[in-house]
Amino acid sequence: MAGGKNSTTNKQGGSKDSKKSKKDKGDSGPRKAEITVMVNEKQAMKIIQNSKVVTVQDLARQTGVKISAANAFLRESAAKGTVKKVGGYAGHHLYQVVSS
Repeated sequence: MAGGKNSTTNKQGGSKDSKKSKKDKGDSGPRKAEITVMVNEKQAMKIIQNSKVVTVQDLARQTGVKISAANAFLRESAAKGTVKKVGGYAGHHLYQVVSS
């Protein structure tokens, strides 16, 4: 009455099939769409020009976009030369319009 072992089951063969089917399930699923939010350039420049200095957080709040989108816009504008960093610290930079 030793019912502890069953010699007809092969545990290794079953695990290979289950790994293969899990991998296949993930690859055939629908892909998530990328969402990009762009800052309205005219609106953002109007906000920046009407204030002495602007922070990323101010611009994001006033334009209604995420902070990351506002930060990307200000970095691109600084690279183009339309705005410049005038102060700030630890990621809280102040930006100002470059006077013509």
